[in-house]
Amino acid sequence: MVKTANGSPQPLHRSKWRLYYELTRLHKFPAGSILVFWPCAWGLTMAAYRSAMPPVELTVKLIGYLVGSTLLHNAACIINDICDIDFDRRVERTKSRPLASGALSVYEAAALLVGHLVICLWMLSWTKGAAPLWGIIGVFPLHGLYPLMKRWTNWPQAWLGLAMNWGFTVAWTSELGRLPLYIFLPFVVGCVRWTILYDTIYACQDKKDDSTAGVKSTALLFGSGIRPILSCFAAIFISCLLCLGILNEQRLPFFAVSVIGAAAHLLWQLTTTNFDIPSDCWSTFTANNDTGLIVWAGILVDYLLSRDTR
Repeated sequence: MVKTANGSPQPLHRSKWRLYYELTRLHKFPAGSILVFWPCAWGLTMAAYRSAMPPVELTVKLIGYLVGSTLLHNAACIINDICDIDFDRRVERTKSRPLASGALSVYEAAALLVGHLVICLWMLSWTKGAAPLWGIIGVFPLHGLYPLMKRWTNWPQAWLGLAMNWGFTVAWTSELGRLPLYIFLPFVVGCVRWTILYDTIYACQDKKDDSTAGVKSTALLFGSGIRPILSCFAAIFISCLLCLGILNEQRLPFFAVSVIGAAAHLLWQLTTTNFDIPSDCWSTFTANNDTGLIVWAGILVDYLLSRDTR
């Protein structure tokens, strides 16, 4: 066995199934996948709060969105690795990935990608109204073009922010129809900042290699100012979350748990992370799984208590 940059074991000789497993990043589950899921869960539960959706129905739909989010993240990782073969070969952390190492061919990866996309589109057909169209936009251009953003702009994390959080729009419109602009704007503005925050921290793992390979990222762009800049983005995210709660007429549990809880968690991240230590950056990146859970917990408690007062 050898170890990757984040310390995880890496088999020297990997079976074909193991290679496909690693290509989709399922060996790191729930990292990544859960960050696609949380905005879906937020949108669905906020919609349930407004529509008095029964808890059993909410549970079944949450499971569906979890499966769909995982499949979409798998597909996005495959697209990323197909586009970034040459970059990945020049980065220590990624050079052993199935495509970069030559263990899998692009043809094999493309076949797996098509299978994932077919299932994702099939699952989108279960949603209602304009939600399938919103979902297709999430697949392409948002996820589909993200790998190219690392070549075109120093802000690929901003584009990723749209892709990672787009499930909110699918979940909301499927349940309530039209997504009002006064809900859409604070959500997008806030959540894009949240994604910039956690993906900048993720990109800090590869700063030296990315600079040599020509990969653009906010981790390189922000340089020594990374902590104050990300602190500003965290403040914007929390402010937008507060605004979203007011506009959706959420109650005390949302503000006490989702807003204050997320603020405290992000404050902890930004005051304790050493941006020059890759393993520390990975730990903080995965800690954002808990940020998403904290936000959802407040929405869920608010939903459950609202049912007792109806």
